[in-house]
Amino acid sequence: MKEINRMLTVYEQIDLAQRKVALATVVFVEGSAYRRPGARMLVTDDGRCEGAISGGCLEGDALRKARQVMLDGKPMVVRYDTMDDDANSLGIGLGCNGIIDVFIEPIDPLDPTNPIALLREFSQHRDRRVIATILRRTPGISLQEGSRFVLTEQLTEDVPAWLRPDMELIMQVGKPLTAMIPLRDGVVEVFIEYLEPGIELVIFGAGYDTIPLTRLATEIGWRVTVTEDCIAHLAPKRFPEATCLLYADAEVVTDKLSFTDRTAAVLMSHNYHYDLAVLTKLLSTNVPYIGMLGPRKRYEKMKTQWERTGHSFAPSIQKRVHSPVGLDLGAETPDEIALSILSEIKAFFSQRPAGFLTDRPGPIHERAITEQTTVAS
Repeated sequence: MKEINRMLTVYEQIDLAQRKVALATVVFVEGSAYRRPGARMLVTDDGRCEGAISGGCLEGDALRKARQVMLDGKPMVVRYDTMDDDANSLGIGLGCNGIIDVFIEPIDPLDPTNPIALLREFSQHRDRRVIATILRRTPGISLQEGSRFVLTEQLTEDVPAWLRPDMELIMQVGKPLTAMIPLRDGVVEVFIEYLEPGIELVIFGAGYDTIPLTRLATEIGWRVTVTEDCIAHLAPKRFPEATCLLYADAEVVTDKLSFTDRTAAVLMSHNYHYDLAVLTKLLSTNVPYIGMLGPRKRYEKMKTQWERTGHSFAPSIQKRVHSPVGLDLGAETPDEIALSILSEIKAFFSQRPAGFLTDRPGPIHERAITEQTTVAS
């Protein structure tokens, strides 16, 4: 999400009356590659770039191809084969051992459906959506390369029947797909990608150790809300990166917040009674992840107090509480603790075990859906 927002900011700064713009997007990867399908790079005709499609090895050639695209006004798919370092046409040892297809297209600022406009709409709505892009077609197909269809969680009739099943599948599984789809008049190659908003972090407590957690979370593109029942702790100068600062009492704070299935709540006020009141409220909401700073016995004390007051929660509900919060990184300082907390949250929402990559069998990244062929009716 951060990369998309940065690209949108840069695009707004470009004088489109004087400059031409192109967008390069990774649409297919076989084997290993530094970036996955959906990675983007914005390019201007004077050589400015924002974003990345590799670790730096493909950008130079992609820039040259982008200049040609901007000149011709026609998109192209470029294949980079990095399987053999000695034989690759770029003359450098890439070392990725993969095949990467990059779709490079000119941006028409007057077209309301150009990819930048669609990314801006996604950034504004912060919803889940699937975007299908026509990459190539046989001559009998009337669709143009670069044409796009958007599927959101809202019902729409804008997606053609021959494409809807694949787009709905991607909405469910959240992985990209590049497919050759036969139609009556020919074949189209389509890149279908899934976009979802970044994680939203709500921090209860505005102590000194909240500052590095807020800073690091926003640095990786998360939206951060910091809330406290002491307004003096919520001075904006302490949290310049925070998306929102909320002053509210523990008994009503959850009523002033909205939670989604991408929300993580972390309690770190160091005030037992405040954390108990907030946690009691949070467990009645649908927030999927709740982290509790402090020793395990602190949370055990809260559970004992619930039982004494007849306000206990089912084990399935209590399972959402991570106490102590964070991965076992040996963290000691506030900055290290922030890293530990964010690492666990990221692993939770990515549904990954958060172990050492050297111990992980197979590829590091989950593969995209295997290319499918769908026959349109």
